[in-house]
Amino acid sequence: MAETGEFGEQLADFVRRVAELKAARSVPAGDLPTVLDAALFELDHVVDRLWPWFQRLSSDGVTAMASVDRQEQQLLKALFQRVPVPVALVDRETVVRRLNFAATALAGVRAGYATGRPLTGFLAHADRAAFRSQAAAVARGEGDRGLTVHLQQEPSVPVRATLTALRPGGEPRTAVLVVLQPADDLVPSGRDAPGPAVPSLSETTRRAALMDLVDAMATALLSLPDEGAAPALERAAGVLHGRFADWVVADSGAARLTRTAVLGPAQCAEEVAALAGQDPAACPLVVEAARGGSTALQVRPEDPEAFGRDASGAPVLVRANVTSLLCVPLTGASGTVHGVLTLFRSGTGPAFSMAEAQAVDMMSRHIALAMARLN
Repeated sequence: MAETGEFGEQLADFVRRVAELKAARSVPAGDLPTVLDAALFELDHVVDRLWPWFQRLSSDGVTAMASVDRQEQQLLKALFQRVPVPVALVDRETVVRRLNFAATALAGVRAGYATGRPLTGFLAHADRAAFRSQAAAVARGEGDRGLTVHLQQEPSVPVRATLTALRPGGEPRTAVLVVLQPADDLVPSGRDAPGPAVPSLSETTRRAALMDLVDAMATALLSLPDEGAAPALERAAGVLHGRFADWVVADSGAARLTRTAVLGPAQCAEEVAALAGQDPAACPLVVEAARGGSTALQVRPEDPEAFGRDASGAPVLVRANVTSLLCVPLTGASGTVHGVLTLFRSGTGPAFSMAEAQAVDMMSRHIALAMARLN
């Protein structure tokens, strides 16, 4: 600021001297060379001193403004993250760009996992189309919207979603700011205090249960009688059902898949029968696993027809209310695929984790070895 004031004083003095030079045009012709020398001296002063000084001050000003802008952006980001209301910033196709701490606590997901994925993937299937339509309308500039949706993790709790258009600075397209508030002030259990996840007794217990599951699978496979590959797959499905997955679908073969076993919740006898009669070739996930030999882990599956349709024409994943799935090929030591094992979790249970997927992949190789031995 002191240097800027000094520059202003120098410039004011220069303006006064220029005014005096203009007035000197009326002096006698013999004195004009002296006036001309003074004018040239003032021009040199501008070029050599005032102009570089001005450029330096301008550069410092731009740098200072950029620093202020960065500070403002950091402040706004901190406010966005810490505001106690669940807020998400999405594009016109509902792809998440930012998710604050309160929103991650409400949805039960990490911000890093949610970013780049459609926000509709965290909603119940019945609400996805309506949410996409309203978000697109807001992005087109048709005004703010609001609707009631249900999170797939807590389908029993209605959530009020308010959508408003937002144009981030320097970006050509309009984004959509989504505010999520539990309707009737109902907060999903266990998520009313946002904050970093910490190890808990329940997580430790879950890991211990996973080790028990691997042990139970090994025991079941080692005690198999010589009755063929299909009974081995059925017994493996029985070990996984209930204690690890709500639904277990076992298909044997590779070139021609055959549905060997379907185990589901006790109250879903009709759905189990319909799934048992389904042709595995009509399940894209199963076919892909059998051909490519790669494990598929999906949390809140985006494509409702990834596991085909049942006899009534309804998507299996929607009818079973699947919140996460594992589709694992049973690959033997030689690389031959002996079948495909698909596990579903539905309702409000926790999604399959990467650790659980790794354990299932290990068990799948053991199952394939047992099937190859008994085939």
